[in-house]
Amino acid sequence: MDKIRNFCIIAHIDHGKSTLADRMLEITQTVDVRQMENQVLDDMDLEKERGITIKSHAIQMKYRPSSTDRIQTAGADRTQTDSEYTLNLIDTPGHVDFSYEVSRSIAACEGAVLVVDATQGVQAQTISNLYMAIEHDLEIIPVLNKCDMDNAMPERVEDEIVELLGCKREEILRCSAKTGEGVPEILDAIVERIPAPKGDPKAPLQCLVFDSVFNSFRGIIAYFKVVNGTMHTGDQVRFVNTGKEYDADEIGILKLDMSPRKEISAGNVGYIISGIKTSTEVKVGDTITHVARPCDKAIDGFEEAKPMVFAGVYPIESEDYEDLRASLEKLQLNDASLTFQPESSMALGFGFRCGFLGLLHMEIVQERLDREFDMDVITTVPNVSYNVYTKDGGMVEVHNPAGMPDLTEIDRIEEPYIRASVITTADYIGPIMTLCLGKRGELVKQEYISGNRMELLFDMPLGEIVIDFYDKLKSISKGYASFDWHMNGFRPSNLVKLDILLNGEQVDALSTLTHRDNAVDFGRRMCEKLKELLPRQQFDIAIQAAIGAKIIARETVKQVRKDVLAKCYGGDVSRKRKLLEKQKRGKKRMKQIGNVEVPQKAFLAVLKLD
Repeated sequence: MDKIRNFCIIAHIDHGKSTLADRMLEITQTVDVRQMENQVLDDMDLEKERGITIKSHAIQMKYRPSSTDRIQTAGADRTQTDSEYTLNLIDTPGHVDFSYEVSRSIAACEGAVLVVDATQGVQAQTISNLYMAIEHDLEIIPVLNKCDMDNAMPERVEDEIVELLGCKREEILRCSAKTGEGVPEILDAIVERIPAPKGDPKAPLQCLVFDSVFNSFRGIIAYFKVVNGTMHTGDQVRFVNTGKEYDADEIGILKLDMSPRKEISAGNVGYIISGIKTSTEVKVGDTITHVARPCDKAIDGFEEAKPMVFAGVYPIESEDYEDLRASLEKLQLNDASLTFQPESSMALGFGFRCGFLGLLHMEIVQERLDREFDMDVITTVPNVSYNVYTKDGGMVEVHNPAGMPDLTEIDRIEEPYIRASVITTADYIGPIMTLCLGKRGELVKQEYISGNRMELLFDMPLGEIVIDFYDKLKSISKGYASFDWHMNGFRPSNLVKLDILLNGEQVDALSTLTHRDNAVDFGRRMCEKLKELLPRQQFDIAIQAAIGAKIIARETVKQVRKDVLAKCYGGDVSRKRKLLEKQKRGKKRMKQIGNVEVPQKAFLAVLKLD
């Protein structure tokens, strides 16, 4: 076990984690030259297209530190020698919406490589991921990346890291993940500084499940870290939380592909295939143990992910409802931070209320449903959960405006607040403050981190940042400002339910909960937007925004007109009137039986009102 090192790479988005992982795989010759490509661990098409990591990826490398002789006979098999170390790397995402993936990786490691971009410096997610690693007592190796670039500021960024970590300046390693310069030194530091995993290979088996994936041929594959004991192929194992028992048909380690092994002992990371068919039987954070010699207690897994943004996901064809449920269950295996429960809507039929960690997460889930499961879905307006206190002293948690109790029964509504940290250069402070204060934010403090860079702390309602805050922040700061946040309790707020009516019929999928001060403006903009997007019918469509019984905005989509009098040139006026009356009766009847189809674009348009 003293030859094993488990570590993850953490950083802010775009600071070069995946590129650094590529160089490590090259230097340790884990990946064949023919298989090598950029961001080799990002195996989803979506990750390659967007240039972001969405999933954490585990891979095992063999490494011989440069302090020992590296004499190898060409073509000989690389057997484990006294000087060869096993490095289990978990590459993590950097975006705040996927921080749950990072927390799972951290739980399976003893050390973390903290990568900071020498051109950008310490950013919000760097700090947030670092605190997560420190809470788990991980050994931190600070690394300064992109040192070869012309606009790199290594001295200044090193000052920031020293201030943040309290480490010595000489402990910070400099590298360029693109060229590979300085990467062997990082691998040596991992071997020297990160402690070997603690555990007893002879104790009863205890494994922590940190990820799982669905394979249509093999069933569900669970990835785990062995904390104590040893697992052999063919062993009978039990998943402690679900209580289900299986045979370990195949176990192995994670190279670029899965590599079967006869046994996996304490300290190592591997996978298990046991023919599990039902997705609910594997929970991330569960413990695997032997049936014959079980462990005393389960390992403390990680806390459940708390969804921040809720939206309804509905199949376009109502008969696809069961397929959508199966797709969401399979997706949840691979993305444990996704939560869902069934709900129904008057306008859209049966669907699911899904909880996401943020808007990017919601977008990615929608895209993955389309690509991986071929599911066409409609997503409703995202919102957050509110605590509604009724006059009889009860409390209801409302995720959906349709679930709001009657106005006469409500005593008060409390909305979730966050503590937001924005790191930016001094040039953009004015516009950023205007944006945050416009979103009902309260400035808690502002302080200089180093040189020209400042950190602003705001208390803000989560509902205000859900839709377009991050996009606006990026555009007003030319992409420089970095943003991170955590929950900060609930506060009473003057919220109202804004309904959209089409010809007097309420469209519950377009209802939102919003602050009373913003309601009129928001209602008016929604009516204007819907007027552009709804196709014209043979009758007038009245689009109204209402709070309770009070209409606050109205637009009309004019009917498609036909000139019925075209053939009545000249002649008696009563003939014309008769025709017009007939037309009018037909329109009235059509309006009674005609229904207004709301296109998918209209639901998405609400997200991009500005």
